[in-house]
Amino acid sequence: MSEQNGIEARAEVLIEALPYIQQFRGATIVVKYGGAAMVDDELKRSVCADVALLHYVGMRPVIVHGGGKKISEVMERLGLEPTFIEGLRVTDDATMEVAEMVLVGTIAQDLASQVQAAGVSAVAISGRDGCVLGACRMEGPNGADLGHVGEVTEIRPRLILDLINAGHIPVISPIGRDTSGAPLNINADHVAGALAVELEAQKLVTLSDVPGLLADREDPLTLISELSLTEAREMLTSDAVGSGMIPKMQSCIMAVEGGVERAHMIDGSRPHSLLIELFSEQGIGTMVVAD
Repeated sequence: MSEQNGIEARAEVLIEALPYIQQFRGATIVVKYGGAAMVDDELKRSVCADVALLHYVGMRPVIVHGGGKKISEVMERLGLEPTFIEGLRVTDDATMEVAEMVLVGTIAQDLASQVQAAGVSAVAISGRDGCVLGACRMEGPNGADLGHVGEVTEIRPRLILDLINAGHIPVISPIGRDTSGAPLNINADHVAGALAVELEAQKLVTLSDVPGLLADREDPLTLISELSLTEAREMLTSDAVGSGMIPKMQSCIMAVEGGVERAHMIDGSRPHSLLIELFSEQGIGTMVVAD
């Protein structure tokens, strides 16, 4: 009897997901991948399998990934000391070389392999490939020189669209190029938000280490499940948003301002959180929508 109940429960889950699958069939979904799900191998496999499932039910997923912790780890292994100014990494020549090696040569390749293990072709690219991400140097707080740290100035989506239309899932490292072709390290949240707008995505989903936006950042029970654009802007200027959540909030606001229907912030440390957020009525994170 219990086995029969289990089968029926699984069927109910599929039926609940059906209207969402119908609604978003053909939709572009940008997934910003980061947090605990990047360092836990089982979570990594879970997230990549979830993204593969999005492809199989007719959606057009695009992965943008970060990797700050891994960059710091490799730098320390090489005897280089990471330096930050108000949370922003100072990226000198040596740091830029490590960042590009880690993001493009290690993390992106690993994620693409994990997606392919789930049965879908994935292609790892840098924002420098195909001139996808044009960027300029970003000034730090109080005019501080951050080195090779950039902000997006231009997006040329042709390569990404060609990959999607050919049946691949693009896995994008947040490395841009300046006008001379030199690399710049860009915040992955900001890249994801800008890409979601340029690709006319229906959704941006950001995976992090927290359940979403909390009214009281010390209390996970105060999760805010939905915010209007105006409310999100107000929250961004309040003390309620911790420094780690600021770029994620900025990314969501940028996306919705640019025409993305919904932007989500969810807990990537929870198995299958991506599917729960997209395919269930209640969801589990914070969703930002237009006013």
